[in-house]
Amino acid sequence: MVNCFGSYNAQTAEVSIEKGKVRVHRVVTAVDCGRVVNPAGIVQQMQSAIVYGLSAALRGNITIDRGRVQQTNFHQYEPLRMDEMPVVEVHIVPSTNPSGGIGEVGTPAIAPAVTNAIFAATGKRIRRLPIVL
Repeated sequence: MVNCFGSYNAQTAEVSIEKGKVRVHRVVTAVDCGRVVNPAGIVQQMQSAIVYGLSAALRGNITIDRGRVQQTNFHQYEPLRMDEMPVVEVHIVPSTNPSGGIGEVGTPAIAPAVTNAIFAATGKRIRRLPIVL
C-alpha cells in the first residue's frame, strides 16, 4: 500500500520462476485517486507506471566506473518488452475525495508486490534491487 501525491495504491503480483528468472504473469492493482474524471486515463497511467517499476525492479542495474554511468542507452539498460508484460488489472476505488495524483502512483508498490510473490513461491526474501535470485 502506497500513499503518493494524495492517492492510495495497493498491488499484488503473480510470478513464476523459470530457469532462475522471475516471470511476472499478472498484477492486480487498486487505486483510490479521489474523484475520477477520466477512468481510461487512470488505467493507462497505472499500466505505464507498473511497466516502468517492473523494468527497474527486474533489470534496473546501473554500474558506475570512475564517476560515470556505464549504461549509455536502452541496449544496456533494457526495459521490459511487450511480450514480457504481465496482465495488469486496474481497479479504481470509488471516492468523493478531491482528485489526487495518478502519474507516479503505480511505480513504488510494484517491486514489493513482486518480491512478496517471490517469497510466497520460493520462501526466499529479496532485499535488493534489481531482483537477483
